[in-house]
Amino acid sequence: MSLLNVSVTEFTNLLSSKTSVPGGGGASALVSSIGIALGNMVGEFTVGKKTYADVEEDIKTLMKKAKILQEQLLECIDEDAIAFEPLSKAYSISKDDPKRDAIMEECLKNAASVPFKIVKLCGDAIDLQEEFAKKGSKIMISDAATGVALLSGAMKGAAVNVKVNTRLMKDKEYAAKLDTEVEELLDKYIDTANIIYTEVISRL
Repeated sequence: MSLLNVSVTEFTNLLSSKTSVPGGGGASALVSSIGIALGNMVGEFTVGKKTYADVEEDIKTLMKKAKILQEQLLECIDEDAIAFEPLSKAYSISKDDPKRDAIMEECLKNAASVPFKIVKLCGDAIDLQEEFAKKGSKIMISDAATGVALLSGAMKGAAVNVKVNTRLMKDKEYAAKLDTEVEELLDKYIDTANIIYTEVISRL
């Protein structure tokens, strides 16, 4: 069953239940897709307005990119569930099984890959949201700020879901590389998101 086909109520009920998926990764994917969708909302209320005719083509380009990101982030909900299921089963493998370590390592890397993808997509979305906040309709910039706040939170949520897997990996070099890339993205984009949010607040 695709998690994209369940209602918001059912999704949140699943999150609060004793099931392995959806979890933090899927929740981060959903929240970030909502975050960038708010950018497109800003765009929709900007195009066609004479006041913003000089940036209309820029806004349309941003909207196309935002729509792609929104779809990619939604797809990550199911991708995260698919990647995590084998890991949840791998934990039950007997520690005496000689194949356990190799199976666990592969499952951990797969489970970390989707939240890492979400972290990167959130960064791309924050870049777009910055442009929506600068060029979009002034009456809608609060939605850009809301969007960037959601993206910031989702990015941090996805990041911790990378780290919960890397800490258990036997391949410490691979784990360290992934952790470093995540930290670099967080350092860059969480600061950017805070600046965008603060600037919008100052303009209200």
